[in-house]
Amino acid sequence: MIKNPKRGSGQVTRRRLLKSAAAGAGLAVGSGLVKGFPTIWAQNIKDVKLVQVGGSYSAIIDIGRQASKDLGFQVEMQTADHDALMNRLVNEPKTIDIADTEFFAQYYMVGRNIVQPIPVNKYKWWDKTVPIFTKGEYPDGRKVSTQGTLPYKVQYLESATAKNFAKGPTELLSGIPTVYNADTLGIRPDLIKRKIERWSELLNPEFKGKTAIVAVPSIGIMDAAMAIESRGDLKYADKGNMTKAEIDKTIALLIDAKKAGQFRAFWSTFDESVNLMASGEVVLQSMWSPAVTAVRSRNIDCYYVPLKEGYRGWGSCIAPMAHLSGLKLDAAFEYLNWYNSGWQGGFIAKQGYYSSVPDNAKKFLTADEWDYWYEGKPAKEDIKDPYGHLMEKAGRTRDGGSFWQRMGNIACWNTIMDEDRYMVRKWNEFVSA
Repeated sequence: MIKNPKRGSGQVTRRRLLKSAAAGAGLAVGSGLVKGFPTIWAQNIKDVKLVQVGGSYSAIIDIGRQASKDLGFQVEMQTADHDALMNRLVNEPKTIDIADTEFFAQYYMVGRNIVQPIPVNKYKWWDKTVPIFTKGEYPDGRKVSTQGTLPYKVQYLESATAKNFAKGPTELLSGIPTVYNADTLGIRPDLIKRKIERWSELLNPEFKGKTAIVAVPSIGIMDAAMAIESRGDLKYADKGNMTKAEIDKTIALLIDAKKAGQFRAFWSTFDESVNLMASGEVVLQSMWSPAVTAVRSRNIDCYYVPLKEGYRGWGSCIAPMAHLSGLKLDAAFEYLNWYNSGWQGGFIAKQGYYSSVPDNAKKFLTADEWDYWYEGKPAKEDIKDPYGHLMEKAGRTRDGGSFWQRMGNIACWNTIMDEDRYMVRKWNEFVSA
């Protein structure tokens, strides 16, 4: 694992100056970081604003408010869906300061001077980061599945101007790992009334007209591929990078299922997935972990099933945009370090997501919350979301068990395929069939 390189005792860097002058700026210490800037800049720091743009699951206004409070400058959160975000990053990059994307979006950005690499020695938590990101391994040395875009594939750069990703660890990061999870199918056990163990159940005629799949092409087709492979129709070389022939076969099978009435809906928002399941219109579907607990919060039995074939993993990262410089770039690096210092990790844990630096997140969770969300132990007390709303009742255990039981069983990762444009066109044919 990469360690922060030692600096010479006589070397004075801007980063060191930021820390040593914090007291002189009259600012306090918070969140494990020294806040503030040298006096020469302190009068200007209140005018700095960083705009972070990302998905609604990560670019959360409460996180921006806490960062602003702790750091002394403004962090503004803006949300966008995947297509809108990528369009803005590529065509209007100067309207964004912090890119907040899934790791596979790095394929769009690296080599195009959209974001700037992050030197490892500018980020203080790398040696505490989960090895999925730093090594592409689990703590026991097992390799993580490389089907799709394993974050490690796109984590390192050879140089600041590199157009491709490094094959192993370097001193430059393409982004800082932030929010991630292991996704599977959500079910209504009270309506199904039997055990669900395989992805193939998504296509089982027993649930005709009672299943749903996420409408986002790059995610929906991965869930479909897990079901198709589980049923034995097709064996993919890499579900995350299908050939045109594999895409054709996949879409043909999905169209057959759709015409047979298998799918009740194709959902595109969190609320849609919650309402479909809560109403009972759907009993088994693509689902995200917080959506499952949102259904349960309505006193409706809903369960996120740990399937034998494993989970579909995803992970997000943040990076400073290429146009940042001077004080604003310094503020961006302070913010990157703040982001994984603990507060944000504790906040998103209460929504069912994981932090790339769990040890820091643990400091902002009660012992019972940590045991429930990360250790897979029964809750001793009711579990609340970040806003104090009931998420789980005492006695419940997290679906899928502990952190490593879930993240240690990833079958494939969200990705962008080489044949992405072709895949999206074929997917749209399926949805409209």
